[in-house]
Amino acid sequence: MAVVAFVPVRGGSKSIPLKNIRNFCGRPLIYWNLKALEEAPEVDHVVVATDSPQIREVVKGFAFSKVLLFDRSAESASDTASTETAMFDYLDRDGSRWTNKDVFVLAQATSPLTRREDFSGALQHFSEGGFDSLLSCVRFKRFFWTADGQSKNYDYRQRPRRQDFDGEWMENGAFYVSTIAAIRASGLRISGHIGLFEMPEYTAIEMDEEDDWLMAEQLMRKHQPQLLPDYAQIRLFLTDVDGVLTDAGMYYSEEGDELKKFNTRDGMGLQLLKAQGIKTGIVTSEDTRMVDRRFKKLGLDHLYQGKKHGGKLAAALDICEKEGLDLSQVAYIGDDVNCLELLSRVGFPACPADAVDKVKAIPGIRVFTKKGGEGVVREYVEAILAGRT
Repeated sequence: MAVVAFVPVRGGSKSIPLKNIRNFCGRPLIYWNLKALEEAPEVDHVVVATDSPQIREVVKGFAFSKVLLFDRSAESASDTASTETAMFDYLDRDGSRWTNKDVFVLAQATSPLTRREDFSGALQHFSEGGFDSLLSCVRFKRFFWTADGQSKNYDYRQRPRRQDFDGEWMENGAFYVSTIAAIRASGLRISGHIGLFEMPEYTAIEMDEEDDWLMAEQLMRKHQPQLLPDYAQIRLFLTDVDGVLTDAGMYYSEEGDELKKFNTRDGMGLQLLKAQGIKTGIVTSEDTRMVDRRFKKLGLDHLYQGKKHGGKLAAALDICEKEGLDLSQVAYIGDDVNCLELLSRVGFPACPADAVDKVKAIPGIRVFTKKGGEGVVREYVEAILAGRT
């Protein structure tokens, strides 16, 4: 019996565009569910069904071993399509590898507070409880009334204390578990003998509006801080140039002069780091006057050019010695194989969305949603500053 998790994500969210890959606590939103499923030993495969090329590229950048990508049809990704439509789109077109006895977990990327322990605990409960299906819930200790003034779940004449009140079970929408046989027979995500798996009350938040997003990030930082990088430890921020501060394009004038295009928002991001007392610098393989002028204009602390064949790591170690720092306190963002050695040694490695696959595969690296030259340094800076509050 296999366990397959199915994560449907589409690119057409109306309230928060492309919210499934929007930065949430330092990672694209979908990362958190995929990480928890990847780490749950009971889960064999994780299928991400999407209609969005952008989402596909972000998910590929995570380099999770269990994750498979499925091209969701336009019909199953429309504004009016149900989640069951997406499920059957997958099962009918690419589900032949699964048997009716296999377990199907519908997991929602918009529930980033779901932990590995939740998936593991729910699958164990499903197996031991003899259920046909199971859903995640929270115990909601609130008093409910009807529109005509009738209390629904308590006697107002004997108002119970919260600790003595059992409360109501409410779906939090995090995940649903069933067998493929039950799904095919009922056409629904849950059916038959249904079990409940309780999750903490704070996981009831829904990610539909901007305010929901802000509150969910605060809840993550409060209840699951061990999952987040401790950006308060960063003392030095270093960046590559070509493919990070620029789009890696080579521009030439009629006279043969080489030109580079920098993103002004990246420059402001580096200024914001300096204002927080974080040292900043550029470490690049190139050696040009353009980079020197950009360095001086921004007023950064360190510039090392022409660093090839391991020279980037040596440059970072030299800066650390001068500043009295350790590589564990360094953030570095790079995009190509000449950055591999340094990215593998610093405490906070990161790369743009269009970095080469070998860079994206570095353990613990953070792959951002923006490409080089499109403000990816600013994206990283904003994540650092948000994580230090």
